[in-house]
Amino acid sequence: MFVVRPAAMEDLDDLFELASAVSGGLTTLPASREALEPRIENSIRSFAADISAPGEEYYFLVLEDTETDSLIGTSAVIAAVGQSQPFYNYRLLRMTQVSSEPEMKVDADLLILSTDYAGASEMATLYLHPDYRGAATGAMLSKCRYLLMAAYPERFSETVMAELRGWVDEDGVSPFWEAVARPFFHMDFAEADRINGLGNQQFIADLMPKYPIYTNLLPQAARDAIGVPHRNSAAALKILEGEGFRYRGAVDIFDAGPCVEVQRDQIRTVQATRRVKLGGIAELEGIAEYMVANPALDSFRATVGPVEAVGEEAWICAATAEALKLSEGDDLLFAVTGRAERRKT
Repeated sequence: MFVVRPAAMEDLDDLFELASAVSGGLTTLPASREALEPRIENSIRSFAADISAPGEEYYFLVLEDTETDSLIGTSAVIAAVGQSQPFYNYRLLRMTQVSSEPEMKVDADLLILSTDYAGASEMATLYLHPDYRGAATGAMLSKCRYLLMAAYPERFSETVMAELRGWVDEDGVSPFWEAVARPFFHMDFAEADRINGLGNQQFIADLMPKYPIYTNLLPQAARDAIGVPHRNSAAALKILEGEGFRYRGAVDIFDAGPCVEVQRDQIRTVQATRRVKLGGIAELEGIAEYMVANPALDSFRATVGPVEAVGEEAWICAATAEALKLSEGDDLLFAVTGRAERRKT
């Protein structure tokens, strides 16, 4: 069975091993014990904190294969970005200029350095080991965060966003980086991405061009990359769009990958999540499976399993109850998404 739970300090070595397998571009999962350890510590503090409004909390989740006792994926939510450090992106704007003599109209796109998402919650650190990709496992790893949001909306911003990795060529080179950023940073894309992932974002403010960039002046390859996700991010984008996220013209400042956004209460899984009492344990052969979670902050866990709901109570199978550490009478979350999640456990 696959179970999502908060990261613990005992996971550090396994998380380092998992991060070391990432091919690059996931700055929130750096292959560095020194960078991963404070993320775990922050997450532990965040789940334990008594708060009424989002701040710099970081909710770090791991996906565990209970049959092999191994970590196979991660996902996270940053409660509010841009609090102690600026959170930059480029905003793509259209400028139209008209001349009467001679009669002519010129359209131009501009990239404006922006901090529009300051205060928004960010969906981050979504990574699933390649051996486990496919079926509904990736969707489960992503959706578990929405159950946390549904249970504790006060901990998250009304605006939720996500950055996707941008387009790179067959050699792993970002055409946008080469055209826009390299002249200012004098380093490879991978190195700048690594520094940013370790938490040093001040160098962006120090070195990035502050004035608008006319995309007409960029090489065609760089222009074509603006707002285009990495080929490996296609599945993640599809999941986000299914939840209601949309691209509104903001892109990552390094590789021009698309930023997508949605209002928290408009997220499909948030809207579909119900809180009920666990009525008991039952044999549920042939019953539809849903995302189901233990909502308690000190023991938050999520999985996919059969649910039989009647009124304000629901019944689950023994394996699901054991995985979620739930007993009769406990609160239970499940997401009625209109289409049951189908997965073998």
